[in-house]
Amino acid sequence: SLSLSPSPSLSQLYPQSHRLLNLFSVLSLSKTQTYKQIHTAYSKKQYMSPPQAPNMSDSSLWFIAYTKLRFFTRIRRLLKLKTSSKRFGTSDQFDKQSRIIDIDREAEQEEVMEREIEDGSVVLQRSVKRLHFGSWEEKEAAAREIKRLAREDLKMRKSLAELGVVPALVAMVGSEVVGRRRLAVQALTELANGTYTNKALMVEAGIISKLPNNVDVLDESTRHEFAQLLLSISSLANSQFPLTSSKLVLFVIGILDSDSSIETKELCLGTLYNLSTMLDNAGSLVTNGVVHTLLRLSSVKEISEKGLATLGHLVVTLQGKKALENNPMVPESLIEIMTWEDKPKCQELSAYMLMILAHQSSLQREKMAKAGIVPVLLEVALLSSPLAQKRALKLLQWFKDERRTKMGPHSGPQTGRLSIGSPVNQREAGQGKKMMKKMVKESLYKNMQTITLRANAAGDSSKLKALVISSSSKSLPY
Repeated sequence: SLSLSPSPSLSQLYPQSHRLLNLFSVLSLSKTQTYKQIHTAYSKKQYMSPPQAPNMSDSSLWFIAYTKLRFFTRIRRLLKLKTSSKRFGTSDQFDKQSRIIDIDREAEQEEVMEREIEDGSVVLQRSVKRLHFGSWEEKEAAAREIKRLAREDLKMRKSLAELGVVPALVAMVGSEVVGRRRLAVQALTELANGTYTNKALMVEAGIISKLPNNVDVLDESTRHEFAQLLLSISSLANSQFPLTSSKLVLFVIGILDSDSSIETKELCLGTLYNLSTMLDNAGSLVTNGVVHTLLRLSSVKEISEKGLATLGHLVVTLQGKKALENNPMVPESLIEIMTWEDKPKCQELSAYMLMILAHQSSLQREKMAKAGIVPVLLEVALLSSPLAQKRALKLLQWFKDERRTKMGPHSGPQTGRLSIGSPVNQREAGQGKKMMKKMVKESLYKNMQTITLRANAAGDSSKLKALVISSSSKSLPY
């Protein structure tokens, strides 16, 4: 419920209002007397006898009373206006001034926006016209202006593409003038940002065919800008857009094999990663020698993760798996990566590829065993990330099963083969078997202690026992 407080009186609002009240009372009294005079005069005038002549004093009295009434009425109205203006004049005037200021500001902002829109439209039209019909100097200036405009927002980038600037800029990429080519690449990179249509227009305009044939003639800045543009365009591979081109792959490999910076090489690895997400592109990538380049760069810790992820896409294909199996760097380079304790993601990816290579391939498992993979797997199974541990345990189980398969029929003393005159009897054979088991256990425990000492952790023999006695199927669940 709302409680209504009594409104303050006029004398409480303004200290000088009592004067106005006194004046109102005087005016009210005068007005009452005037009404009486008018009534008296009117009565006399209305009810006098017809033969009687009008008295001049009565007419004068009527006129004077009427004049007084009009005067007092106007004075009273004027005083009311002044009172209300005193009560509300200050706030109304302030609100009015505030409204005027707000209206002025809005008008100024609208003028500025209209001016900017007009200026932007003029600049846009002039830049497009110069890019299509101007001289080379005008085209360079237009490309510089288009790069600035395309940086504003997505709507502007789409508008520029609709005006046909993409084919003209693609044509400039094929120029032999370094500065002109760089401006075109920079403008196209800005136009490709966040819009599938613009990227598709660039490919349709022949941007791949405009790539330089020799990467060595390009400076580092130009290589980096080309790498940025190709990384943006390569995202089309995820949308079933036909992007397989030997020239594109060779250009990227050329930058990776050059002395470019780590940042530039990382951009190129991102391009190959995007292309490798589509299995249909695996043949083109493997044919152009991507596998060896990726294996070499995977040994560099700063960019290893992206290279290993790309190899992980290729190894699941028949061409990619064969290329890895026949590469002289495999499996040594992958085993070396598994020793990087500060790169658990790289350990996971390396273990994944080793699992695929070792699966149902005794030749690859033999190569891995000769390269010393078992101690590395033990270390990963104890100290790495959970996913890397699972993969390492799976590989260890495979090596254990294969050893049992090879040594099962020949392990232990074969009593049926002992002749009667042989110096080796059953008792000695049993002692030798126990001694062999003891040596194996001591070796395993020693390896475990070495691994745990590296990690500055206490030994945990139970985990190693579980590792040795665990069993699972030869599959790739992870």
